[in-house]
Amino acid sequence: MTTAEAVEAAEAPDVVRVIEAAAVPTRFARGWHCLGLAEDFKDGAPHEVAAFGTKLVIFQGAEDGELHVLNAHCPHMGGNLAHGSVKGDTVACPFHDWRWSGNGRCAAIPYARRVPPRARTRAWTVLERNAQLYVWHDPEGAEPPAGITIPEIEGVGSPEWSRWSWNSLRVENANCREIVDNVVDMAHFYYVHYAFPHYFKNVFDGHVATQYMESTPRGDVDLGTLSTGGGLRSDASYHGPSYMIDKLWSDVGGGVELESVLINCHYPVDENSFVLMYGTIVKKLPGMSDEQAAEAARLTSEGLAVGFEQDVEIWRNKTRIDNPLLTEEDGPVYQLRRWYEQFYVDAAEVTDEMVRRFEFEIDTTRATEAWRAEVAENLARRGSGAP
Repeated sequence: MTTAEAVEAAEAPDVVRVIEAAAVPTRFARGWHCLGLAEDFKDGAPHEVAAFGTKLVIFQGAEDGELHVLNAHCPHMGGNLAHGSVKGDTVACPFHDWRWSGNGRCAAIPYARRVPPRARTRAWTVLERNAQLYVWHDPEGAEPPAGITIPEIEGVGSPEWSRWSWNSLRVENANCREIVDNVVDMAHFYYVHYAFPHYFKNVFDGHVATQYMESTPRGDVDLGTLSTGGGLRSDASYHGPSYMIDKLWSDVGGGVELESVLINCHYPVDENSFVLMYGTIVKKLPGMSDEQAAEAARLTSEGLAVGFEQDVEIWRNKTRIDNPLLTEEDGPVYQLRRWYEQFYVDAAEVTDEMVRRFEFEIDTTRATEAWRAEVAENLARRGSGAP
């Protein structure tokens, strides 16, 4: 159903809208998924991550220095490799000391004369970029196609930028689609995040979905140190199903603009929960020290935390809905979900409709008029001392 069809259905007289919701998919999206900052896995120990309905072990080879991701449970007798230890370029099972290389082959069994030829476990395809670790997931077992990758972020590792300020939280009783829906949801920024969008456009093209937004703070909500008080320009793109790079330009006053990059990403734990991660780097203003840049990134992340916590509260208490009742100002929800579907079907079933370029700019005239009046009314009430 298109947005226009949804509007037409909403205008039909004497029709009671019934929410439709199919069961959440048990299949997980095909694509690159960020597991966190790479440095967090480089302490010489194996790390357990619950993802894609299973458990993974992440470890850094002591000799090759590379990060590796394997299925966590040893095929020998089921020991958890994440509870073992790193020995050379292998991770050793705590149960019987079977040692597994990053390529998934058993490299040694100290008490045995030989290693069984079929002693292999799943090794996941990984990418280390932007000081982060990504793993490729494909239900069909294929490797990443050419051109499907995570872009390098300008500024990461540069002395002109801060380091990542990084956060994560596990979201229960919610499917990953809930967070992706926000790409087209202009109105929720006003009601949930206290922003005042006055420009909002979406572009879907191939495996990338982009949101362009310009906004200012509402003015009737005190965000304290979490708001610059000026305008914000945001170019936010999902590269695949779960990893968004958001380039931000904030007016901090005096004709000064602060440039930052926000990462908004997630990976599924199971079909009903996911780990949400977000982080920020900030470009140093003239004369800004490393410590000041780190503090600016921390404050930005702190502001993001407030917004994400509001989102999470919504997701935990809403119902899944496959046939949302929309107005024109709600944005291209159905088109976004059609784009998102490409990651949940076999590669051979991806249609041109899912990946064809699509653009939609919301006319914010009505929203701007209504919200400006609401803000003025709230400020007037507050000035009069009324509750």
